[in-house]
Amino acid sequence: MALAKITSVIGRGVYVPGNDIDTDRIIPARFMKCVVFDGLGEFLFYDVRHTPEGVPTGHPIDKPEHKGATVLLSGANFGCGSSREHAPQAIHKAGFRAVIAENFAEIFFGNSTTLGIPCVNATREDIAKVSAAIEANPALEIIVDVAAREVRFGGEKIAITQRESARDALVNGRWDAIGDLIDGLPAVQATAAGLPYMAVA
Repeated sequence: MALAKITSVIGRGVYVPGNDIDTDRIIPARFMKCVVFDGLGEFLFYDVRHTPEGVPTGHPIDKPEHKGATVLLSGANFGCGSSREHAPQAIHKAGFRAVIAENFAEIFFGNSTTLGIPCVNATREDIAKVSAAIEANPALEIIVDVAAREVRFGGEKIAITQRESARDALVNGRWDAIGDLIDGLPAVQATAAGLPYMAVA
C-alpha cells in the first residue's frame, strides 16, 4: 500500500512554550512499559500537565479551546535528550500531525519523519507571531505547507525550512523506509527471479 503524500497539514494550533524540551518531558520513562504505542497520547507532557499528586496544572494542550489541535508549536532544540521513539509516537497518538519549532534534536527529527510528522523550522519571531494569532483566536486554521515551505494563518504567512531529504520524502510519500521496502517487494521478487544464482535447485 502506497504511503500518503504529506504536502501540507491543516488544523488548529497550540503553543507549548520553552526551549530544550526533552523526550523525558514529552513522555516520561515510566509510561514506556508498553508493547505497542497505542495509548501513549494521554501521557504526552504528563509531568508538566499534572502536579505530583495528579492534579491538572492547566497545560496549554489541556485547555478546552485547544482540544483537537493538530499543529504543535514550541521553542529551540525540541526533542533533545534520549533517543526514545516513544516521544514522537506520543505526539502522534495525541493527534498532532506537525510540529513547528526553532530547531529539533537530530534523532527526534528522524523518528518524527518516519511517522509522517513534518518537523519544520521557523524563527523565534515568526513562531511568536503564530502563537499570538492562536491566542487571539484559538479556532484559527493553521496551514503547514510542506511543499511550499510556508505556514499560513489568518491572512498571514511565515517562511519555514526543513531538511530537503525529509521534505522530499514527505511530499513524495517515501517517509517510512519499511513501508517503502514493502511497496517495492514485487520489483525485488521480479529482479530475483531473473538472477540465475537465485534459482532454487
